Amino acid sequence: MKFPLFPLIRVVGVALVLAVSGIASAHAADATHVVRIGYQKGTPYTLLKAQGTLEKRLAPLGYSVSWTEFPAGPQLIEAMDVGSIDLGYTGAPPPIFAQAAQKHVLYLAAEPAGKQNEAILVRPDSPIHSVADLKGHTVAFQRGSSSHYLLLASLEKAGLRISDIQPVSLTPADARAAFEAGKVDAWVIWDPYLAVAQRSVPTRVLADWGQGLVQPHGFFLGSPAFAAEHADLVHVVFEEVAKSDQWAATHQDEAVQLFASQIGVDRPTVTLFLSRSRFGIVPVDDEITSIQQTIADAFYAEKVLPSKIHVADIVWKGTTQAVAH
Repeated sequence: MKFPLFPLIRVVGVALVLAVSGIASAHAADATHVVRIGYQKGTPYTLLKAQGTLEKRLAPLGYSVSWTEFPAGPQLIEAMDVGSIDLGYTGAPPPIFAQAAQKHVLYLAAEPAGKQNEAILVRPDSPIHSVADLKGHTVAFQRGSSSHYLLLASLEKAGLRISDIQPVSLTPADARAAFEAGKVDAWVIWDPYLAVAQRSVPTRVLADWGQGLVQPHGFFLGSPAFAAEHADLVHVVFEEVAKSDQWAATHQDEAVQLFASQIGVDRPTVTLFLSRSRFGIVPVDDEITSIQQTIADAFYAEKVLPSKIHVADIVWKGTTQAVAH
């Protein structure tokens, strides 16, 4: 099975034509600087980490790279808010919840939406055959994650609300354990956890993004302070992400092997989740901001968010940014 060619990067914010020699002269003498990146399994940063190309690009500039893996976006956001990481990647809801909680985070760029890379799962013999049948049942998901929004949007389409089910907020690992043990009736999860489950646990897809829902984007996020002080480095990182995607498009077998080694699953499982993924970097333009605002408004309408937010307030403007808190 082949996965789609990854789209090439478009310019994010300001031009990516960098005065690299100028950056090098400023930092080459000081090799103690570290760019701290948070990532999740199966995301663009996973491939970049495996290749080691960012380290080679930043070394002459006096920077090393540290990588920290997180089980889901909310945990990554917490680390960014307290200053433990500088850059990261999550699905759409985590930065929304972060903004509502006045945490320090900035939208730097977006990733195109994938295809059926997230789903509500039930066991094959479950009496639940539609989203409407979830009423009164226990559903496991990571609160504040993209799966949280898939559940919310699916319930809304079926004429239900979160209050009509019994929500159980669990990390992906704990949710899988609960699902397999029959302690929850349904599980909402994203790739690559979804692909792993589909290849190893008897499951049935109850619903996914293919039911006519507007699918959210993934986001490359950053600390506002880091982005303001190191816009040049942000652009360098994104250039390397784009090169990594281009390489994967023409070296698909090697890309599968790298992902498999990084996330600890077999090649067929990696091939499955990559077949419905779309890597790449695009600017957080007005259209993407509008979709993200729609998601934020949906969470607020469900009283999941404590206050209404304006997504555009924390979209990076390049080298300057005013964050409303």
